[in-house]
Amino acid sequence: MEYRPLGRTGVMVSSLCLGVMNFGGVTNTEDSIAMIDRALDAGINFIDTANVYNAGESEVVLGKALKANGKRDSIVLATKVNGVVGTGQNDRGISRYHIIKACDDSLRRLQTDHIDLYQLHRPSATIPQDETLRALDDLVRAGKVRYVGSSTFPAWQVMEGLATSEKYNLVRYISEQPPYNLLDRRIENELVPLCQKYGIALLPWSPLAGGILAGRYNTNGSAGGHFPEGSRALRMGQTFQDRVTASGINAAQRVGEMAQERGLTASQYALLWCKDQPGITSPILGPRTMAHLEDALVIADKHLDDADRALLDELVHPGTAVADFHNSNDWMKARVH
Repeated sequence: MEYRPLGRTGVMVSSLCLGVMNFGGVTNTEDSIAMIDRALDAGINFIDTANVYNAGESEVVLGKALKANGKRDSIVLATKVNGVVGTGQNDRGISRYHIIKACDDSLRRLQTDHIDLYQLHRPSATIPQDETLRALDDLVRAGKVRYVGSSTFPAWQVMEGLATSEKYNLVRYISEQPPYNLLDRRIENELVPLCQKYGIALLPWSPLAGGILAGRYNTNGSAGGHFPEGSRALRMGQTFQDRVTASGINAAQRVGEMAQERGLTASQYALLWCKDQPGITSPILGPRTMAHLEDALVIADKHLDDADRALLDELVHPGTAVADFHNSNDWMKARVH
């Protein structure tokens, strides 16, 4: 397993991060724990979750697994805050009020006394960043959080956060977790250069484009076809279905052909591309089964040839998109069809 610096912190994390969004949901507790143990045995030391995944059950299952295997102090544990966790008006968002309570709730579910990386799950259009960062700074000073990061922020708000931290001497973002895969490369225009310049780790979510790059979809369901049983398009509804485009499927089919020529699966080849893109620290895997995890582990210590990078750049030009993985973001106005 290759290890890389987590931004400018000096902390080393595996070049693949285990995302446990499915755990405690479509993946049952027993299988989830087995997959966590397998990932750790393979050398993964970085696990990412969020307080809203499966209504908190993802954190609960992860906490159980780490309690049972005794490896909590051997990993970098990341979770997130922002989404709706209750019926009250303040059971959501990134206000000080919600962040402090949500952190304590996550600590309880995870059965730990600290979170290594606490991430804002989405930006706020109304709450000033100094309000949010002061709350995060207090959590760091209290020892409940080690580092803080953002997720799915536009580049300008990451930069605003850095400037706010410097101005008020507050804790600083050390990572950003954006959607990024071969089908949606728009972060390369501004976010990637920003993070490279300021030492911010990039932790892409959906590196396999939700299974599109794994060859999961042969037709665009919204164009008269049918989505596969058990697919994310059926489980997650319209937002994900809109990401399944004819152009994306065509590109994915070519990726599959190229992968086969190199003795890899389509998912391995797509993940390898994402892992070795400039500025990337650790793509977040989202396995549903042990087979998915084993497939990903194969490329942990492999590297993409420069010649292959050029071929894939021809398939989807740098900085462009043929599928829209920003379509759940209010701040992203451009749409891909």
